[in-house]
Amino acid sequence: LEYSQLIVLMFIGRMIRIREGRREKGIAMTIHRILRLAAGLMVLAGLILSQLVGPKWLWLSAFVGLNLFQSALTDWCPLMTILKKMGVPETARAS
Repeated sequence: LEYSQLIVLMFIGRMIRIREGRREKGIAMTIHRILRLAAGLMVLAGLILSQLVGPKWLWLSAFVGLNLFQSALTDWCPLMTILKKMGVPETARAS
């Protein structure tokens, strides 16, 4: 397997563990934590791809920034809807 495929498999495995309600090292992954993680990764991916492939990839970072801006005003994001349907908790439960 290539490195990028391993990263995707690790992410899917992590999402499955979240859905099953397990915690790893006492850190509960909530919708808002996953949302920030995904946004940060997409911004970094856009910046890296703009340097390796071409400057048009900066539009990915701009799109993510615009989506973060609108979600701050509306308290809605497409990823939040997907994560809620997957059963990811909105808040961390007390241990």
